[in-house]
Amino acid sequence: MKQAMRDKDNARKEALRMLRAAIQRREVDERIELDDSQVLAVVEKLVKQGRDSISQFEQGGRDDLADKERQDVAVLTEYLPEQLSDEEVASHIRQAIEKTGAASMKDMGKVMGMLKPALQGRADMGAVSGKIKALLQG
Repeated sequence: MKQAMRDKDNARKEALRMLRAAIQRREVDERIELDDSQVLAVVEKLVKQGRDSISQFEQGGRDDLADKERQDVAVLTEYLPEQLSDEEVASHIRQAIEKTGAASMKDMGKVMGMLKPALQGRADMGAVSGKIKALLQG
């Protein structure tokens, strides 16, 4: 935050203020101090909200607001771990299905429960869920 202020990088400064406010809001609401994985979840949530906002702004013809959201998302993604490739995600999914013995959609919760700790912050969990559904439905 201080470096962004020194560099007069307003886009970065505003994105970091938004992140800090979201973290503090969650800590106050839940009366806890967030650990690293919980902070990571906050960052992921903000990135997801930003991407949703971008698509909404584009549909509404508000390119100026979409550009601001893109800047915020770009800053926030720097604080996420390196994203896994599609092949790596598919490998994790196959291993989880084998370990849990999942055979139908009824077993999807088991597979997601096993994958979430390993993939949290490193892959889009919505896309992972879709891939699991496709594999379990055959």
